[in-house]
Amino acid sequence: MRRLENFLRKISQNYTRRTYVLKCDIKKFFDSIDHDILLGLLNEQIKDEDVIKLLEQIIDSFHKEDGKGLPLGNVTSQVFANVYMNKFDWFMKKELKVKYYIRYCDDFVILSENINYLNELLRYIEKFLIKELKLVLHPNKIEIKKLNQGIDFLGYVVLPHYLVLRTKTKNRVIRKLKILSNNNDVFKYERSKVSYLGVLSHCKSYKVRQKLG
Repeated sequence: MRRLENFLRKISQNYTRRTYVLKCDIKKFFDSIDHDILLGLLNEQIKDEDVIKLLEQIIDSFHKEDGKGLPLGNVTSQVFANVYMNKFDWFMKKELKVKYYIRYCDDFVILSENINYLNELLRYIEKFLIKELKLVLHPNKIEIKKLNQGIDFLGYVVLPHYLVLRTKTKNRVIRKLKILSNNNDVFKYERSKVSYLGVLSHCKSYKVRQKLG
């Protein structure tokens, strides 16, 4: 989020120029990861046959459908996701030469002063993802917004000069802590509260923190 804020300040010349943000999300990302493609990418980097065999066993232990899918809960899935999307990162930076691009797992944003450029990029992105990684963008989660409308990304909303927590996330935090408080589970309540305060410490959140007590 700090990197996104930094990019936005640069491209908008400290929020004085109109800036557009293309935000995308991959449809059913973990369920759609192709095992053969993933193993091919791992083989490019790892030459130890024993390690590859172990990775094959881990990958083959879960199928959302034949030859596809990674389990959301596995720690390895997060690593595999970055290995898988690394090819897309190189495409964005080296082939399309996109300067202001940020990705976190399957969510990514691209910044530009030119809305037509972003619309044009979208065609190349969709074509690459389908052809090279067998992935599809979520049609309902493709959006191009002006910076002053607020950029919703990774649970926060970026606005000129400040960052706030997404309303849906804020409501979920308050609701969950209320449930824990009603259950009289002091240990779990305090542990969750500290975790949420950590999230809130990175954005403008005085009123929310006051509600949490």
